[in-house]
Amino acid sequence: MIKRIVRMSFNEDAVEDFLTIFNNSKHLIRQRKGCEYLSLHRDYHTPNVFYTVSKWNSQNELDEYRESELFAKTWAATKKLFNDKPQAHSLVEQEIIP
Repeated sequence: MIKRIVRMSFNEDAVEDFLTIFNNSKHLIRQRKGCEYLSLHRDYHTPNVFYTVSKWNSQNELDEYRESELFAKTWAATKKLFNDKPQAHSLVEQEIIP
């Protein structure tokens, strides 16, 4: 299982546009093969900064989504709204051994 966290910072006047893009595509992303979870979070102190958190069954299924027409279309519309470079992190859970 891979947890994907993407931090995105937007121009303040573009926040509503981003929310529209996300709301129009979230159900399609959640339906992608391998996507187990998707949520959107807003930074408490910086309201033009958002994070998506998603869980994918495998890196391969995440890559298939990232190579899809859905991702290309959504990302093309979203990246026009950024005021800073996005940051993406793919995480795997680490078992803690006492």
